Amino acid sequence: MAEEKKLKRINKFLSEVGYCSRRKADQLIDEGRVTINGAVPEMGTKISDEDEVRVNGELISAKKEKNVYLAFNKPVGIVCTTDTRVEKDNIIDYINYPKRIFPIGRLDKPSEGLILLTDDGDIVNKILRARNNHEKEYIVKVDKPINNDFLNKMSNGVPILDTVTRKCKVAKVSSHEFRIILTQGLNRQIRRMCEYLNYEVVNLKRIRIMNIELDLPVGKYRELTPEEFKNLNQLIGDSSKTEEASQLSANEVQAKVKKRPRINRKK
Repeated sequence: MAEEKKLKRINKFLSEVGYCSRRKADQLIDEGRVTINGAVPEMGTKISDEDEVRVNGELISAKKEKNVYLAFNKPVGIVCTTDTRVEKDNIIDYINYPKRIFPIGRLDKPSEGLILLTDDGDIVNKILRARNNHEKEYIVKVDKPINNDFLNKMSNGVPILDTVTRKCKVAKVSSHEFRIILTQGLNRQIRRMCEYLNYEVVNLKRIRIMNIELDLPVGKYRELTPEEFKNLNQLIGDSSKTEEASQLSANEVQAKVKKRPRINRKK
């Protein structure tokens, strides 16, 4: 039993040492770019402290330094990818941080504003869970005057990508600008919502992620303050508990349904 506790899934290890998120780790494993003691592992393989892990031939060591948490004001034209070999205008090369980091989520190439970066894979998973209802706030400029019908439809949900967007907070800022707070992150969500209503996005800027607000010049980054990180962890912790409670309730309902006696309708 003691030996079993020392074993850790390879994707969790890569996440904890700050190499990448668990999702990205699974992708690397699937592509055969990860080796354990020289052999390509299967998905879900567990490792011990004695195992040698490499990604693309690079030896990955256990993490000993404290994690990095950055807020960055992404310029238009920068791509939120860690694949520096394929995308020359990538966020990693642009920031050129001395340690390996990766973005938490995405912000489209033609969009600008706040994005968080870290080397803590676990916090990435917690923040990106869609069901946790984490708020992201944007200022959006469109190509024609905004009316009440547009605001009402945007706030009550728009059909895109085979679903209807969650209800959200939308407020007019000026004749062509509005503020929107989302709690989900569908692909190009705001742009698709506007397109459905025959509006075109001219400029899209994210100004807040949960409790972290944009306060940087374009292209600059800073570390999160201790207070920001404390509040962020609190929000993540609260939402994780809510998720666990929701899952527990769902399981209880399923159990009750299974136990419900069948009604014999034969006479």
